[in-house]
Amino acid sequence: MQFTLKSTFNTTAKELYLSWLNSENHSKMTGGLAECSDSVGGSFTAWDGYIWGKNIELEPFHRIVQSWRTTQFNDNEKDSQIEILLKELNDGQTELTLIHTNLPESGEHYKKGWEDHYFEPMKAFFG
Repeated sequence: MQFTLKSTFNTTAKELYLSWLNSENHSKMTGGLAECSDSVGGSFTAWDGYIWGKNIELEPFHRIVQSWRTTQFNDNEKDSQIEILLKELNDGQTELTLIHTNLPESGEHYKKGWEDHYFEPMKAFFG
C-alpha cells in the first residue's frame, strides 16, 4: 500500500532538509531520539530505534528518499520507501510532500503516525 501526505512549515526548505538529516535537530523536531546521516547510503534510526532505514537519494534542500521500516514490520516484509519533496512557498513557508510506498497492507495506521509524531511536533518546533 502507499499514501501521500502534505504539510506546511514555517521554515525554509534548506532548514527543513538539514534538520531531517541531523541527529540533534531530528530528535528535537519530533520529540523522539534519532541518529541520522546526511550521506547517500548512510543509515538512520528514529524514535529510539522504532524506525530505521538508509538514505537512498539526497537532493540538497529539495528531496530526500529513504528506505524505511519499523519494529512492527515482519521479517519477511521488504522495506518501505519514503520520498520527501520540499517546495518553498512565497510566504516564507515550506510545503513538505511525503510519499510513502511499499508499505505492508496493514500499514494504514502509519498515516496517523506521520501526523501525530512528525508533522504536529515539527510545526511546534519551527514555530
